[in-house]
Amino acid sequence: MKQFESGDDTKAFEDALAAGPNQTRYRLRLFVSGSTPRSARAIQNIRALCEERLHGCYELEVIDIYQHPEFAKPDQIVVTPTLVKKLPSPLRKIIGDLSDKKKLLVGLDILPEEYPTKPLKVDDDV
Repeated sequence: MKQFESGDDTKAFEDALAAGPNQTRYRLRLFVSGSTPRSARAIQNIRALCEERLHGCYELEVIDIYQHPEFAKPDQIVVTPTLVKKLPSPLRKIIGDLSDKKKLLVGLDILPEEYPTKPLKVDDDV
């Protein structure tokens, strides 16, 4: 499991700025607790979404708080699974197994919040 020092966040931020607006890189941390079914679903769901939507422009770190409890406190993790989006700003936390794809896309700022969940009806009487 990859460990980050405090300088890594600054370097990642500077690298993201240098990449420019067309090459947005996502820095994600998924906190899980052991090999529970919810943890496994969360890992599977975020990996699938990242490959489908972010096309390699992401860094995903999975942290098992049973093995590395020291990582939970700095990110103020009180429940798992929790996904933390560090970059691009703003920082976001998404709790759960990440199975609601629309909420996940909105939470990661990949889709705008007002994105329609159902197709709009066309009224023939107008």
